[in-house]
Amino acid sequence: MTDSKPLRVLALCLGNICRSPLAEALLRRELEAAGVPAVVDSAGTGAWHVGELADPRSREVAARHGLTLGGRARQLDAADYDEQDVILAMDASNLHDARRLGPPNAGARLTLMRAFDPLAPGADVPDPYYGGADGFTQMYEMLERSAREFARRAVAGALGG
Repeated sequence: MTDSKPLRVLALCLGNICRSPLAEALLRRELEAAGVPAVVDSAGTGAWHVGELADPRSREVAARHGLTLGGRARQLDAADYDEQDVILAMDASNLHDARRLGPPNAGARLTLMRAFDPLAPGADVPDPYYGGADGFTQMYEMLERSAREFARRAVAGALGG
């Protein structure tokens, strides 16, 4: 990251309606609070929900914490691999798919979102889609910790390479 160019971050999950929109909002909030110029986006590896709003349960948990999820789902695009500095996958399957779909010389660093979770480094963010409200609350807590640590490391210049 340089002072003249904002950090470009993409949160990635399967359908871009539950985990990655919430991660996008949290990353944006935490990076802004840390004073890190950033452009944050989200996408899914699949096209099932392209154009849809975030899942109502993700929007509800976001609203409880003062966040708005206003974007629409989109699918990971070939251009993302060069336009982003970091692609943060929500689970090992998303990370595997992103590596498989991307070019061998991708400019973006691909890693797990919870690589930055101080309580469970490298763990998956479980997909809460088929579960109840508790899964969305737990997802929020995992993503918030991870986003906060990501921002802390961005400030310290310690995101890795």
